[in-house]
Amino acid sequence: MKIPQSLYFVFIFTSLLFSACTKKQVTRIDPNEQIDLSGRWNDVDSRQVAEKMTEDALEHVWLKNFMFDQDKQPVMIVGMVQNKTHEHIDAQTFIKDIEKEFIQSQKIRIVQNSTLREKLRQERAEQQEFASPDTQKKWGKELGADFMMFGNINSIVDQEGKRKVVYYQVNLELADIETNELVWIGEKKIKKYVKN
Repeated sequence: MKIPQSLYFVFIFTSLLFSACTKKQVTRIDPNEQIDLSGRWNDVDSRQVAEKMTEDALEHVWLKNFMFDQDKQPVMIVGMVQNKTHEHIDAQTFIKDIEKEFIQSQKIRIVQNSTLREKLRQERAEQQEFASPDTQKKWGKELGADFMMFGNINSIVDQEGKRKVVYYQVNLELADIETNELVWIGEKKIKKYVKN
């Protein structure tokens, strides 16, 4: 069966017209601009929760007590934050937001988590063999952490037809590494109404 030439041109014209209508446009915007397209957890949620929770932790009495007793800034590891929500959330982004807030406060000293500490130790070991003696970094100089922060992100979705409410709850805990005592528990809630 042979396709008439006029039908062939109509097919090509329609294809070109369709592709012209679906052209993608990308616009660069300020990373701090608040845009929520889907109602899911996003960069704004991560940043705002990190800011509020670190602010709460820094104002709590545990910090004053430690600095009074020890006469130094506490050293902290921001450990695992588990995603227990219904969606994919990269918890590392949230962890980095928390670390950044603590470092910028200049009230807390942050050390790397166990995975990255191993990479630093591997680099130090390689320096012992390959770096000049005057630039080698010495063993036994790591900061021992006083506290470890860990927690989780949870969500509840209530949906009816084209409307839904998404509720997020972030819980963080701060434990004294030497005694296992919980010295601070923080909680932040976000509720979003999404209508399609």
